[in-house]
Amino acid sequence: MEQQLEVFVKVAEKESFSRAAEELHMTQPAVSQYIQQFEREMGTKLLERSNKYVRLNKAGEIVYHHAKEIIGLYTKMQRLVDDVTNKTSGPLSIGASYTFGEYVLPHIIALTLEKYPLVKPTITIGNTKEIAELVTSHQLDIGIIEGGLKNAKLNIEPFSKDEMYVFISSKHQLASRNGEIQVSELEDETWIVRENGSGTREASDEVFRIFNLAPPKIMEFGSNQLIKESVEASLGISLLSHWAIRKEVEIGTLKILKIKGLPYTRQFSAIVQTPFHTKAMDSFLNLLREEELLYNIGNKGPQHFQS
Repeated sequence: MEQQLEVFVKVAEKESFSRAAEELHMTQPAVSQYIQQFEREMGTKLLERSNKYVRLNKAGEIVYHHAKEIIGLYTKMQRLVDDVTNKTSGPLSIGASYTFGEYVLPHIIALTLEKYPLVKPTITIGNTKEIAELVTSHQLDIGIIEGGLKNAKLNIEPFSKDEMYVFISSKHQLASRNGEIQVSELEDETWIVRENGSGTREASDEVFRIFNLAPPKIMEFGSNQLIKESVEASLGISLLSHWAIRKEVEIGTLKILKIKGLPYTRQFSAIVQTPFHTKAMDSFLNLLREEELLYNIGNKGPQHFQS
């Protein structure tokens, strides 16, 4: 059954028997035979076939969704059993939201491999909602998110605080101001925010609520890097984590605004689906829990975020 599921998933993703066969190192007739046998066992057709494409039908979509989860659980089970007698090693699939994934996680991975060279990490970056969904469906071992999340299926463990600042281009008219800025001065600015489902967007919305701001001009972008580049180009102002903007502030292309009540503080949290952890998972989680770890990483970069 496991082999049938893997073949079915690959055909569904590649939308082609021949491309699936190539990736699986099988012959095309063998792939077709697996699919036919699987459809007989399921009691219905799962794929629509034509000369141009192979696509999932409604029943196939249901089977595909659960097949991905079953394969993830089976793989995790095998790793847990192997892990009982072996050293900290093997694959570790980590997902992270953009801020942590792009600016902090590479340092954590480097330390992980320094301590546990037999671990083989793979990284997925997405917004908080996307990462939570992948952990829930067993497609990721561990997720790291920013901001709040309510999900009864997941174990959510905050492990570090993150500070967020309003920033502007160094060419902005407010850049020459050294004292505190009144929030009312920012209402008519164009605010550049992340998309819905992002922890950073959640933080921006909360800051608007706290300061009773209702900006009439908002632009929504799908990445922190695009937001930074846009602020540098004087398209607007934004709120991001100090991890995301520290280098640009250091070289002087961006400037932090001093605003009473900021920085806004949120949590980085680790999320897992199962109580059974491989040694690789536990070792990685223990690194995240080390109180001085993120502080030491932060001290390698610019120090200029003074309240």
